[in-house]
Amino acid sequence: MRMHARNVNARSRLLAVAGVLALATLALVARAGWLQLLHNDFYQRQGDARFLRDIPIAASRGSILDRNGEPLAVSTPVASIWANPQELLQATDRIPALAKALAISPDALLQRLAQRAEREFVYLRRHMSPDAAQAILALQIPGVAAQREFRRFYPAGAVAAHVLGFTNIDDVGQEGLELAFNDWLTGKPGVKRVIRDRLGRVVENVDLLRAAEPGRDLVLSIDRRLQYLAYRELGAGLREHDASAGSAVIIDVVSGEILALVNLPSYNPNSRDSDILNAQRNRALTDVFEPGSVMKAFTAVAAMESGKFTPDTLIATSPGYTTLRGGYTIHDFKDYGTLSMAGVLIKSSNVGAIKIADQLGAEQQYSAYRRFGLGQSTGSGFPGESAGVLPAASAWGPVEKQTIAYGYGVSVTALQLARAYAAFGNGGVLPTPTFVKGTPPAQRTVVDRAIAGKMLAILEAVTGEGGTATRSNVTGYRVAGKTGTSRKASGGGYADKRYVAVFVGLAPVSRPRLAMAVVINDPKGEEYGGGAVAAPVFRRIMTGALRVLAVPPDRIEQWYASMPAESAPAIAARAAANASTAKTGAAL
Repeated sequence: MRMHARNVNARSRLLAVAGVLALATLALVARAGWLQLLHNDFYQRQGDARFLRDIPIAASRGSILDRNGEPLAVSTPVASIWANPQELLQATDRIPALAKALAISPDALLQRLAQRAEREFVYLRRHMSPDAAQAILALQIPGVAAQREFRRFYPAGAVAAHVLGFTNIDDVGQEGLELAFNDWLTGKPGVKRVIRDRLGRVVENVDLLRAAEPGRDLVLSIDRRLQYLAYRELGAGLREHDASAGSAVIIDVVSGEILALVNLPSYNPNSRDSDILNAQRNRALTDVFEPGSVMKAFTAVAAMESGKFTPDTLIATSPGYTTLRGGYTIHDFKDYGTLSMAGVLIKSSNVGAIKIADQLGAEQQYSAYRRFGLGQSTGSGFPGESAGVLPAASAWGPVEKQTIAYGYGVSVTALQLARAYAAFGNGGVLPTPTFVKGTPPAQRTVVDRAIAGKMLAILEAVTGEGGTATRSNVTGYRVAGKTGTSRKASGGGYADKRYVAVFVGLAPVSRPRLAMAVVINDPKGEEYGGGAVAAPVFRRIMTGALRVLAVPPDRIEQWYASMPAESAPAIAARAAANASTAKTGAAL
């Protein structure tokens, strides 16, 4: 009986176990069916999430081109190495090899990963050459991958740095036109879906979700040839006079297009060295200075508009100095005696300018200065452009009224001066400077055409015999312009033996095409004035610019005399063709 009971119990237990196993099997089958047939979409997404990734497709930034289509800024493809710290930290034995490939210490790399252990993405090295990145990927280190990006490259380097500016490591504009036109230049990144293996490597491209759209190109008014020319000659002028800094701006008299803009010292925008920060300032648009005697041209305009003066009106400047209220004595270079108003500009008489201002109302002067764009932005659209300083006429006392007449108590930029003088060559019409080729000219009339013509004639006489700007003359071309020299402000007064030398001019006078301002800071030595320091730089740049642009000479005999005898027939033929073209254009 006992044996029989024992057998019954064993059989019952086996049946019970079998039943439990059968129920478990049935439950597993039901669960599998439920997962695979009814709710497979959820788990498919969960599985895909561990292998599928939506990754960005880098979009190239638009190129910046000069007016002739020459590249000034382009984007080149590069590779950036990144890692998933969670995976890489599980393979610490591979970190020394990775650190060696990245040219960093293993301890530094390990510390960096440990600090970001909770993340799934961290850059290890940005903007490597594709070959160097591929060499790292070939090590097959877990959690290490590469991402395609673009890096900005500036073929002109320091020559165009202040115009173009630069981008940061993420290809976003930080300075200059790169910043001003960042939205225009920036492309739209794309997105693609890929499958990655456990090492983070892409093993299959699944779908293109959105194609990358490259940024739009930007065509500037800048002529790269003139940019190099101005940079070279400005540098030569600074070295010759041991000057600390300088700027040169060339604009088209009619359209206002900026053909060249250079500053020294400059910097290489291809370098991200933090030591270059002090050289990144675009002095031609951001640095203001007292213009000195170039201001006398605008004072002469106010004088002629008042009806009290003509270019031939006589002004007594003896004994060559005058004392202002407050005890300040203002000197001319020497006692010029009695000068015509034109002579005041030709000889650059401070006393004469003061005598003119004494017969004008403050509002008359202020109106002329303001109409020529002083004390306001030029409208170029350049980030950080300074408006300069022109105090309101209501704030002028007798001394301010006099000193502003010859260029003190007012501050300007190089671009403001080039633009203002362009109006004299454009029939009294002030252009709005632009860095973009083909921008519809934005102009306004600021002075009567007849007065502008008289001023152009006076400014041409300034460059002639007996004037202060004889060193500005360009062989074969008529030049008009004005010199300026001012002492540098310092500590509430003026620094001893520190000057700003300025020359602003136009050419050719018969049909003005180009206006240029040259500003040189802190020239050292016996010569420091605008006529001795800035005017020769103007001459060299303008000589090259007129020839590069094939502007016909308007002093034909002088042009011929400067050429070798054997080349005279060819020169004569070219001059005749240019003259014919000019007449045809005028007729049209």
